[in-house]
Amino acid sequence: MSESKRLAGEKAIDYVEDGMVVGVGTGSTVAFFIDALARIRHRIAGAVSSSEQSTQRLRGHGIEVIDLNNAGPLALYVDGADECDPRKHLIKGGGAALTREKIVAEASEKFVCIIDPAKRVDVLGRFPLPIEVIPMARSLVARAIAAQTGGQPVWREGVTTDNGNWLLDVHGLAISDPVAMERELNQIPGVVSVGLFARRPADVVIVGGEPPLVL
Repeated sequence: MSESKRLAGEKAIDYVEDGMVVGVGTGSTVAFFIDALARIRHRIAGAVSSSEQSTQRLRGHGIEVIDLNNAGPLALYVDGADECDPRKHLIKGGGAALTREKIVAEASEKFVCIIDPAKRVDVLGRFPLPIEVIPMARSLVARAIAAQTGGQPVWREGVTTDNGNWLLDVHGLAISDPVAMERELNQIPGVVSVGLFARRPADVVIVGGEPPLVL
């Protein structure tokens, strides 16, 4: 599986152009992309990172990390996913960085998603849907989600996001309309971000393999 992730990460380098500030996501597949990006770091202007974890890896390779407020609109964002459906709608947040990932994706003209073959599904929801919540609203949000979706929210105890918030993982979903569910869950007071990337899906999906498959 790690070989598939490596192949996907290295294929994404094809989308990096000279002088770019590259948006960089989080996770094990993205780590391979960062390592590949390091080999051409002299060609790029820097990176905008979606997590402290990725920031450390980027800086460890000598890549300048730029605040999104100073970078402005980005041409490219590269990130992984926990699930991807045929319409390039995603579930993300297994690594607890979904809010910053969603912000960087929104700021980017092209979103390239890199995954291993196991992440492809026909219907999203086999992977529990992460939702970042304000800590004081955890129980309120969990009750609302259960009533609204029929899913089972589980508090990811012991995990605090880079934003100082908590996570609920919603089990037992089959998400036939990800755009609608993303919109509806975002309306619950106390929800910071929903791990559905459907309103702004991936533009390109690279599935690791020999050779990588580009969707």
